[in-house]
Amino acid sequence: MKQKRLKIASQLTEDRFPLMGQPLDMKWSQGGYARQSGTVSELWARTLTWADVDPARHPFEMNDDTADELASLVAPLLPSAEVAREDRWRSLDPVTEFLAGRYGRWVCGWNWSVGEGDVDGGVVEAWCCSSDSVTTPDATAPLVVEALQEWRGWLEDLAERFVNLAPPRNTAVTSTDHWYWERACTRLVTVVADRTQAESGWYGHCMQVLRWFLAYNGIDEGRAEEIVKDAVGGRFDSWIAPEVPVVDAVSSRFAGGVDGIR
Repeated sequence: MKQKRLKIASQLTEDRFPLMGQPLDMKWSQGGYARQSGTVSELWARTLTWADVDPARHPFEMNDDTADELASLVAPLLPSAEVAREDRWRSLDPVTEFLAGRYGRWVCGWNWSVGEGDVDGGVVEAWCCSSDSVTTPDATAPLVVEALQEWRGWLEDLAERFVNLAPPRNTAVTSTDHWYWERACTRLVTVVADRTQAESGWYGHCMQVLRWFLAYNGIDEGRAEEIVKDAVGGRFDSWIAPEVPVVDAVSSRFAGGVDGIR
């Protein structure tokens, strides 16, 4: 019965998220499910844009009672420990699909754990990976809720940082703009390296956060991707936090890229 329910939930996921199972595009070639299976998933946290995750657009509140209620709804969707070990890349899709349907796509990072977890290179510490974190439904469901709350806390923290780091609005463009963008890049790289512990694939989320910051400031997503790609350009590596000169160089190129479109 458990296997049948999981199969039905997985089919619902594919129906609601049509990118599931489509050929892998090179831009999604790093990390997690897509890296292992060669397919793109709309449930994959690396595909999230700032519009998807902006807390201002997606209100979310949870107290102890609603957390308990959510855990009770998640529990029936969880795979057995055996299934989680055998099919770690898809076994949690029914849970993510349910959460996304309930709260929005921003939840897709709930299991983006630090290091080589379900996705690779994230910030969540409450969750390790499906093969290790999934035990019994009663024990696992509260972990899912805790991880979701941790991910949400990270998004809210970023939103506050974006407000504080953004250049002053409604002012003339001056040479000081470069300083604001350079400072923002340096601080965001530093905080992401810290939260991800600069483990496996950490730079993927770092680049995503930099794109989010540009989007927050009204820069087109396509142009934001170009700016970040040019600024980072392979300068960050797994398992090592970037040294100050490297961060300085990336931040300078980041600011220069923004200056080029203002």
